[in-house]
Amino acid sequence: MLDHCSISHKGGVVLWSRSFTPEASHITSSPASPVNSLIRDALIEGRTTEEKYEKDGYAVKWTFVNDLELIFVVAYQRILQLTYVDDLLTAMRALFIKLFEPFLATFVASLHAMNNGKQALSTVRDPSTSWNFAKAFEGWDKVFDKLLKGIEEKASQERKSRFRPITHVEQSTPKPPSDDLSTLPSESPDVPQDEQQIARNVQALKDRLRGRGNRRGGRGISRVESGSGRDGSDNESTKRKQKAKAGRKWGDETPSESDMASLDFSVDKAGSGANGRLTLDLQSLVDEASLGTRTKDGMYEVKDWDFGPKDGETDDVIARALRSDASKQSTSSLGSLGFLFARLTGSKVLTEDDLKPVLEGMKQHLMKKNVAKEIADKVCEGVGENLVGKKVGGFQTTNNAVRMALSTSLTRILTPKTSTDVLLSIRTKLSSPLTSSQQRIPYSIVFVGVNGVGKSTNLSKVCFWLIQNGFRVLIAACDTFRSGAVEQLRVHVRNLSMLGADGATNGQGSVELYEKGYGKDAAGIAREAIAHAKNNNFDVVLIDTAGRMQDNEPLMRALAKLVAVNNPDKILFVGEALVGNEAVDQLTKFDRALRDFSGASTGKSRGIDGMLITKWDTVDDKARLQP
Repeated sequence: MLDHCSISHKGGVVLWSRSFTPEASHITSSPASPVNSLIRDALIEGRTTEEKYEKDGYAVKWTFVNDLELIFVVAYQRILQLTYVDDLLTAMRALFIKLFEPFLATFVASLHAMNNGKQALSTVRDPSTSWNFAKAFEGWDKVFDKLLKGIEEKASQERKSRFRPITHVEQSTPKPPSDDLSTLPSESPDVPQDEQQIARNVQALKDRLRGRGNRRGGRGISRVESGSGRDGSDNESTKRKQKAKAGRKWGDETPSESDMASLDFSVDKAGSGANGRLTLDLQSLVDEASLGTRTKDGMYEVKDWDFGPKDGETDDVIARALRSDASKQSTSSLGSLGFLFARLTGSKVLTEDDLKPVLEGMKQHLMKKNVAKEIADKVCEGVGENLVGKKVGGFQTTNNAVRMALSTSLTRILTPKTSTDVLLSIRTKLSSPLTSSQQRIPYSIVFVGVNGVGKSTNLSKVCFWLIQNGFRVLIAACDTFRSGAVEQLRVHVRNLSMLGADGATNGQGSVELYEKGYGKDAAGIAREAIAHAKNNNFDVVLIDTAGRMQDNEPLMRALAKLVAVNNPDKILFVGEALVGNEAVDQLTKFDRALRDFSGASTGKSRGIDGMLITKWDTVDDKARLQP
């Protein structure tokens, strides 16, 4: 629990403060308060360089906004381990600046004017009297309460999630290990297998120790009752043999069929539920709030990613603050780019010589913002083509002309050369007229990319989206190299078949897996999968491929062979946002290799048609993928 929170100017003017306890309110109003000590010792005299300041049993953390000369301070009891204080300071700073930046800029400018002697001396002595902070920051208390509650709830959930596996183990009743195969662990959707095994071993050890104590007591009783310890010892030795832990089997012996069956967790165990399937509660496994919605035409649309619920006035305020950057960009000037083009003002016709230094500065500015060099060159080239020969006047006219040229250049770069409406393409192919001798060919999509970017996982997400829109999907396991690739797709298909359309449990025939094991020719498996889909009335075939580096020529030739032999309708490159501009190099080399190698064998080159970007949750200002 926090004790005090405040926002103040570096000059000493307190803009807003909140004390959460009467004691904290009394302490903070005194000269010996932790906040005053922080300002005196840490900020003015610079006695500490640590990120946290401690004084009289309090811990104080702070952050600055140098442009507006603001200090955000949070104080709490030092004995409390509050892990969310840094997140609170960051969020509070961002929201406060975005909500009240115009007022704060005016206030800081007024203070500077006071210091320069441009206002009356009486106003300089007490600047807070000329500003009504309560009215200026009206509504901030409600926004802060909502923000603090949300951050505290998030921190509480994270603490519970760390202890959740322990709670789950205590509720279960694991049995001690034995030679019986029926005691082997079964599948659990909640706890990973390694945690279950550890918990089972701990429980077995407890049972074994408890059993020794019972045997000591039982041995004395058996002597009194029977007068002979032989029968009791025989029984105890038998029990000891039954409870003895089975020895680990290493790789010296060939595993038997029973060993292989006990270690195979890729399929459901027989007898675990109806029809040999696990009896799982789908309602508890599927988050209904994360599912998409349907339009009036019945089309399933994926839910947009949002920051959180907006079920109240305060949530709307926070959401507007978080979205304020986008609105500012559409209404304000060009920002840093505006200063570059300011030299072009005046009644003159622009030439290439006039634009050359300006466009060079624009390119350098874009590259500093993590825009790839190739994209920066194309943007500047498009802006130059649109501005050459135009007559500009004042600064505002130049600004509008540059904005229009930049918009045109970006639109031309981002406009795809092929249709991105996959559903329309699928329905068009499936509904096209055929002759009586022709048989309908399913729509095929190939997923390619480097290792570990999430091709199989995102293929399954695309499969779920297609199933929700009423298509029958066949997944072709053409990654015959990576161990576990086929088993991974088998688990995805099992889960997708449980869901069905609209979350129903009747989707058994909506998705199937076509696999031929490992070490086979991927192009041949894809051709057989398409033929199987054509004979069994599947609408779409999703082809999974093995990951490969873009510079590995033999593997790129094998991928080009798969494309040339099967001629898929779409080739999607799967890249991860984490690598930043490296994904541009990957995409470029994949596209070039496919066009060169596929065209060499068939005369018809094929390149990448689209791109899926994964792992967006890893993106920040330091690793950003640009268009």
